[in-house]
Amino acid sequence: MAEYALLEKYESIKHRFEEVQQQITDPAVIADMKRYVKLNQEYKSLEKLLTAFKEYKNLVDNIQSGKEILAEESDEELREMAREEMELAEEKIPGKEKEVKMLLVPADPEDGKNAILEIRAGTGGDEASIFAGDLFRMYSKFCEKKGWRLEVTNVNEGTAGGYKEIVANVTGDGVYGILKYESGVHRVQRVPQTETQGRVHTSAATVAVLPEAEEFDVELKESDIKKDTYCSSGPGGQSVNTTYSAIRLTHIPTGIVVTCQDEKSQLKNLAKAMNELRTRIYNMEYQKYIDEISSKRKTMVSTGDRSAKIRTYNWPQGRVTDHRINLTMYNLQAIINGEIDEIIEKLMIEENAQKLKEAEI
Repeated sequence: MAEYALLEKYESIKHRFEEVQQQITDPAVIADMKRYVKLNQEYKSLEKLLTAFKEYKNLVDNIQSGKEILAEESDEELREMAREEMELAEEKIPGKEKEVKMLLVPADPEDGKNAILEIRAGTGGDEASIFAGDLFRMYSKFCEKKGWRLEVTNVNEGTAGGYKEIVANVTGDGVYGILKYESGVHRVQRVPQTETQGRVHTSAATVAVLPEAEEFDVELKESDIKKDTYCSSGPGGQSVNTTYSAIRLTHIPTGIVVTCQDEKSQLKNLAKAMNELRTRIYNMEYQKYIDEISSKRKTMVSTGDRSAKIRTYNWPQGRVTDHRINLTMYNLQAIINGEIDEIIEKLMIEENAQKLKEAEI
């Protein structure tokens, strides 16, 4: 069975799964929430891997028993059945082997987390703000289709429409693992509404996607946080409400500042601001990990260097180009309406291929 070398890993994976299964029922482990959550995540990924491994092992066993029947059995009907089973198993093995190999590659520990999505207008004045608005609508529709919840926490509207800046929490299943590919500079080429001579202009907006920190990921000391309250304001400085419900938090050791004015309740805004502050502090450390892998994987250049140009949306040609994998598509209207699944899927395939190459499984 030398040609099925993957089977050598089966017993050790099975042993680790049983070990974790035992640990998550231990009262001492349950009492340590941080450890318990990590072990639970490991349990889920090992369970998925073990299921795939068992299916792979069954296919290998079918081939082995088929070979034995062909060597020992003279009944032609039984031999024909054995040949059919072997052919079927041999057809399925490459796909199942690839699935097992992918599951053996350690996943980004943050992939299962919720995310904070930030969109900021870049170069291009009013047109950049309008484009930031287009991107926000694109992600809103994408999240809706995925069944994710998108909640705006802070917004600074553009003078001609769109947003100078908009920040939102996205919650759902495996949000960060999918949205992380969107971090970077998005460029638009089109004739702005303000252009009288019909010339195509280039503008840009920056997208940042951060994995949301859990409460136990970061310990925040009250003495390290300066809290300010103020009245929420809308476009043109108009007062949205006359109570001091908006919150600004400054983390003194790092200098990180977050604001939240989305809710009418100061308490709700404070909870959202604390969550965002925790995430930003956590991401300072997480960024070191991103920098390390971004040097190896072109698909992750976006999160490694958030100033990197990742995608161009060309309106006159109806074209969208993702520069990381040289992918060009001519369905701009569908993409801007939230149909970004195909782009993300192709980026994932490319990254997975690079992960396998690195791991040499």
